[in-house]
Amino acid sequence: MPGSRKLGRTSDHRKAMLRGMVTFLLENGKIETTVTRAKEVRAEAEKMITLGKANTLHTKRQVYSYITKEDVAKKVFDEIAPKYADRASGYTRIYKIGPRRGDAAEMAIIELV
Repeated sequence: MPGSRKLGRTSDHRKAMLRGMVTFLLENGKIETTVTRAKEVRAEAEKMITLGKANTLHTKRQVYSYITKEDVAKKVFDEIAPKYADRASGYTRIYKIGPRRGDAAEMAIIELV
């Protein structure tokens, strides 16, 4: 069930972290993080892109309220969502890249397809 991982953080901290990571992913197209965080980011990023495809006033308000940078939210509607207009879902891809050197956490790269 997506959205059920606590990631060792309080709910406010977790929501802020995910908002920041989704914003960074949509801004740059690719981020490197742990596998569990990548799976959480994938769920939220795909929701934002799906909302961007609808392109109504209500969905614009939802996206602008979630994404922390206004220019990135505008990019969702102008560039990212039209690119995936013919795709039903699966806008992101996760590659596992092995353990992190310091604490052996399983690392991954999440990118837009």
